[in-house]
Amino acid sequence: MTFDTIDECASADTTPRTPQTLIPFIRERYHATHRRELPELCNLARKVEAVHATHPTAPHGLTAFLVAMLSDLEDHMSREEQVLFPTLLAGGGGCAPFAMRRMRMEHEGHERHLEELSARTNAFLPPEDACGTWRALYAGCAKLHEDLRAHIALENEVLFPMFE
Repeated sequence: MTFDTIDECASADTTPRTPQTLIPFIRERYHATHRRELPELCNLARKVEAVHATHPTAPHGLTAFLVAMLSDLEDHMSREEQVLFPTLLAGGGGCAPFAMRRMRMEHEGHERHLEELSARTNAFLPPEDACGTWRALYAGCAKLHEDLRAHIALENEVLFPMFE
């Protein structure tokens, strides 16, 4: 499995500028990518932990951590897609301020998960004797780290301010 390269789609010059274009962009670029790539990272972590169980720097517990992260992120994205995004596309009234506040709080939790992911993977640096699977795992974790940070920033700094 190779992971899509981090693109420049979310740069200030190319970011969609209306909710009608930004929300589908977030769903396609970030939500779909997380749903596709995070389960693969879980599989890679499972393999690395099994094969390298006796290695002194094996990422013990990384599989369980990624599975929990996937579950939390899936719940979060589903709430965005089922509640927040339709509300924003309808003009942002009603529960939108409460929902955006909740999403920001959840984003803070995701940021903490990303810090822990970096710590668990030695800042995404595999040991010198790491196999290809271990290297792919850490490269994928680094990409997840960058993607999720960009995803959170796009919502917090671009989408949500459109409705505040």
